[in-house]
Amino acid sequence: MPQRTPSQTVGPYFAIGLTRESQNEIVPGGAVRISGRVLDGGGEPVPDAVVEISQQSGDGTLWGRCGTDAGGSFEFVTEKPVAAAREAPSLDLMVFARGLLKHLVTRLYFPDEAEANSTDPVLSALDPRDAATLVAEQSDGTLRFDIHLQGDRQTVFFAV
Repeated sequence: MPQRTPSQTVGPYFAIGLTRESQNEIVPGGAVRISGRVLDGGGEPVPDAVVEISQQSGDGTLWGRCGTDAGGSFEFVTEKPVAAAREAPSLDLMVFARGLLKHLVTRLYFPDEAEANSTDPVLSALDPRDAATLVAEQSDGTLRFDIHLQGDRQTVFFAV
């Protein structure tokens, strides 16, 4: 079972060797728009983070990258992923940001998959409050998924 992991920080020395060019339209005209913000422990936006997503589709693995803007915002356009056996549909996310010695890994689950989410082995193994940090919120036709790096509302991250 993946476990939550603390992270050590140094920095801010983040931009070396990493492109911030967005490749965030994974499936042109995709049916799912995901937007969110990367926030630090004080709830302040992280303006120089990079979020990458990967997912399974009928055509194999899809991947995208989006740098955050001055407000810490990112956005992806994709399709709903294919669920793995006995798991709810989900996206894998990696977060790269200043001060992190290594990237953080988390998952995004879909709010319209309550039944599948309730039996997903990863979500089921978490405290309900922690599991809630992994389920996006529906908002005006967009899925909202904020990533909190630290603090009371910290998103669950996994060791891989």
